[in-house]
Amino acid sequence: MSDPRITSSIFTRGAVDLSALRTPAPAPARPTAPAQPGPSGGLPGTAGGGVSVIDVSEATFQSEVLERSLTTPVIVDFWAEWCEPCKQLSPVLERLAAEGGGAWVLAKIDVDANPRIAQMFRVQGIPMVYAVVGGQPIDAFSGVVPEAQLRQWIQAVLKAGGVTVAEPEDPRLDEADDALMSGDLDAAEQAYKKILAESPADAAAEAGLAQVGLARRVAGADPGAAIAAAQANPDDVEAQLLAADIEVLSGQAEAAYARLVGLVRRTAGDDREKVRQHLVGLFAVAGPEDPAVASARRALASALF
Repeated sequence: MSDPRITSSIFTRGAVDLSALRTPAPAPARPTAPAQPGPSGGLPGTAGGGVSVIDVSEATFQSEVLERSLTTPVIVDFWAEWCEPCKQLSPVLERLAAEGGGAWVLAKIDVDANPRIAQMFRVQGIPMVYAVVGGQPIDAFSGVVPEAQLRQWIQAVLKAGGVTVAEPEDPRLDEADDALMSGDLDAAEQAYKKILAESPADAAAEAGLAQVGLARRVAGADPGAAIAAAQANPDDVEAQLLAADIEVLSGQAEAAYARLVGLVRRTAGDDREKVRQHLVGLFAVAGPEDPAVASARRALASALF
């Protein structure tokens, strides 16, 4: 599982034994009075009929964390009123929990009021966040992390818990895409690079950045003339690269891939490497899940080796 700040070594120091926190008696009924702000200022919220944020004590830990995690992933936020970093992380967790619409639950535990729970989880510093699935902690991190990384970690927790949820719209991508569509390539490039600096594996941002490069390369080109020039000069590397770019923009990506795979077979040295890199850049425009990309990658591998 992706872990933003620490490795799984937290679990190699010995299993987290929560047996002492299990109680044979049923948990007390939850009050039906209107929700009041928790100590961190958050409200227990509901979305899609599911609880999203709850304050947990030792008395409710079994029902609200252990038993609930058998059906719904629970993310436990260890915090304290005096903890300034907690005041940065907790509101983000609360917002993401509400946004999740009940797909997962945020359980907030005040370490000062519940020292035994903190001790059982071996909490040595706060904020400390655990993911509990199936009655057991499966991953954790400490400290404040960027929201983009936090979203990725939560998605990994949900996947581990067997929950499939739609990835929420990313306003950063919307802004970058709008700049690209409006032709402001400099702004689009800057926006996509900013996303990748925060989330290096963001496939959508990688594809967007590749589209910026593609748009710049074909700017001012005459599509018909470029294709004709490539047909007339099959070994002209620059002509073939431009023709492939135009084919991708024209919805003929498979033809573009085949054109450049053939060129890889006919070239050597620096020219061959230039063509290979260009082709890989075109793959990024479509994304790794595109079946045509997978097929072209196999063809490229065959051409190279």
